[in-house]
Amino acid sequence: MAQKKGPTKGSGGKHRNALRGKGPTPKAEDRVYHKAYRDKKAADKRKRSDPRLAAARRVAKFTSDSDDLVIGRNAVLEALRVGVPASTLYVAARLEHDDRTREIIRLAGIQGLHILEADRLEMDRIARSGNHQGIIMKAQPFQYTPLNQLVDKAERKAKAMENVSEKAKIQSRPLFIALDGVTDPQNLGAVIRSAAAFGANGVIIPERRSASVNAAAWKVSAGAAAHMPVARVVNLTKAIEALKERGFYSVGLDGGGDKLVGQTGFETDPLVVVLGSEGKGISRLTREACDAIAGIPMSSMVESLNASVAAGITLYAVARARREAVGE
Repeated sequence: MAQKKGPTKGSGGKHRNALRGKGPTPKAEDRVYHKAYRDKKAADKRKRSDPRLAAARRVAKFTSDSDDLVIGRNAVLEALRVGVPASTLYVAARLEHDDRTREIIRLAGIQGLHILEADRLEMDRIARSGNHQGIIMKAQPFQYTPLNQLVDKAERKAKAMENVSEKAKIQSRPLFIALDGVTDPQNLGAVIRSAAAFGANGVIIPERRSASVNAAAWKVSAGAAAHMPVARVVNLTKAIEALKERGFYSVGLDGGGDKLVGQTGFETDPLVVVLGSEGKGISRLTREACDAIAGIPMSSMVESLNASVAAGITLYAVARARREAVGE
């Protein structure tokens, strides 16, 4: 009888690595020995030599979609004259110069802008249009002031004037103008200009559904944006309530108000004047946060005024009430 064979030694892990797969087969265009690889390299080379793509790559190094651009000879010249803060001036290669372009380059040099020459394709790419007249300026982002810092500065100024005279004490009381839903940057710029003209301490705007201080707003302000601080807040209603805790009163401007501007009784106090858009006015929550709602008396033929006109009238009314309070 044959003896039963016992267990034999297995291969164990000696050949396990040899049994492992080598992964998916590479694409033909990724195999250096394949014709598809050579075709792909040739196509990439043709793309790199395309002047439009080359212009796009060069422009991408210096610009982004969020840049605030001033485009065209007249617009750039006006912006430079009023001192819009800018970083770069793009000038088309082989540009035919006239009096405007010579003045633009002179002012850009005085203000320390980087002057870069670009070909036609690059200029079109920067402006996202062919209608640039060979001149484009990139404005710098506006520096907003935190609301607390803006209020602290206004209160220090008012406190410093307390011992001068009763007139100075009343006329130096903090005055802010807040905009609710004003989306036109030109309106914003005009409001900033009015705020500077009537001695306001600053402008308050919300982050959402509101115009920002860009080159268009800066131009309309006629340079007032350079010395009129603007605070940008997350929630305008909460900002008004926070100002109330610091002793401020708020007057909202609306056609259905039960009082007239300049006659609310809060003009000689620390004050926030709240304006809305021409169509919708101030929002319900913002209206409820105000201590009084005032209107501008006007003809029934006109339903409403835009924010910049209303701001000028209201700020004048406040300034007049403060003058009358000290007997002038």
